Amino acid sequence: MTSLIEPAEASGQAAARDRLAGRRILVVGAGTARYDGQAEGKIGNGRAIATLVAREGATVACADRDRDAAEATADLIPSNAHVLEADVADPDACRRLVADAAEALGGLDGIVLNVGILGPFGLAETSPEDWDRLFHVNVRSHALLSTHGLGVLEEGSSIVFMSSMSAFLPGIGIPAYDMAKAAVMGVMRHVAMEGAPRKIRANAVLPGVIDTPLGAASAPPDARDRGRIPLPLGRRGTPWDVAYTTLFLLSGEASYITGQGIVVDGGVTTLFAGA
Repeated sequence: MTSLIEPAEASGQAAARDRLAGRRILVVGAGTARYDGQAEGKIGNGRAIATLVAREGATVACADRDRDAAEATADLIPSNAHVLEADVADPDACRRLVADAAEALGGLDGIVLNVGILGPFGLAETSPEDWDRLFHVNVRSHALLSTHGLGVLEEGSSIVFMSSMSAFLPGIGIPAYDMAKAAVMGVMRHVAMEGAPRKIRANAVLPGVIDTPLGAASAPPDARDRGRIPLPLGRRGTPWDVAYTTLFLLSGEASYITGQGIVVDGGVTTLFAGA
């Protein structure tokens, strides 16, 4: 029997249910970034999302600026994955990526915007160039990709943005990252408004303390051991927790949800925010 404490979904072991059968999904940021000093084997949210939506019946375009990382994700998907390489810091690459994905998959029914890079800790250490770099990648790319997506997505499609609990709880000390993730919510709401006449939904997932390479890299140098941070549910989140929330928003189960953000943080922002 599956433990209620560690459900099969949290480890990516739950059986497929064909929740996205016949859908065509572009996952931007489908690879797993590599950071110095981290153990091999950890996966990121993008890899978990791409793997899960394929398991649930979708054909997937795995896009990443690191082609090897995207191919490693596609290798986990038996037969219905395509690999695309694009650096979304380049506006032209955003346009080409959406067009290439639609061509490769024969159309698009969903886009997942799982793009985010880190910056320096502290306002004083964040240069004008750092602000530009983070906002180009973490915000402008989302706006451009979703703009191009609205032009090719089928009626009734879904766009899922990846924000963060850092959008309203600046606990990691990276100001440009925190502010960019807050801006993503504004982009998402506008996309939801413009997509509504064609029943194209736009929503956001806001992960909290998730056990990913990016999550470990975002801990401030003088921060407490993340493994010792008290969490309401007694564990850190997994990439699969994020992936299942994304799957829900892509599926018909969320057909009356748009312009919303779902916080996947185990209760941190509501139960411990003032602690």
